[in-house]
Amino acid sequence: MSQQVIIGTVGRPHGLRGEVTVRPRTDRIEERFATGAQVLIGSRPVTVTGHWLTQGRLVVALEGVRDRAAAEQLRGAELWADAENDELDDEEYHDATLIGLAVVDPDGAPLGTVTAVQHHPTQDLLTVRNDAGEWLVPFVTELVPDVDPEAGRLVVRPIPGLLSEVPDED
Repeated sequence: MSQQVIIGTVGRPHGLRGEVTVRPRTDRIEERFATGAQVLIGSRPVTVTGHWLTQGRLVVALEGVRDRAAAEQLRGAELWADAENDELDDEEYHDATLIGLAVVDPDGAPLGTVTAVQHHPTQDLLTVRNDAGEWLVPFVTELVPDVDPEAGRLVVRPIPGLLSEVPDED
């Protein structure tokens, strides 16, 4: 079975014929949303029948979604696709590769586990869970200098407040 990657999240309906806006979560929009491309909504395969940009928003038409009511039912749904043909650059990782990795400091001391990856316009954030709670770590080389999926870990350079509370200086 091939690995699945998230490629977008359905937003509001667009128009009356069942098209939806999509917040893309891929750099390969033209390929992922090409006419005839297969996407998964949950475990249900759906064929893309077209896509275009309107006022900077991605609009996608999906087979079987014929009216605004059907489009509204998809709001918030995640769109997934096969990752088997993805060519990643060095230092690029699928979310599924990062989730579950142990987080350690540069000396190898455990700091937590990656539980999610959040994609924001300015940078990606790793959600790291440890005994003190959940923390957001910017996924940048200065803070995450080493990612080693084969070893099941990634290194984080902890700075005060990154993975623990900073005590007040009262």
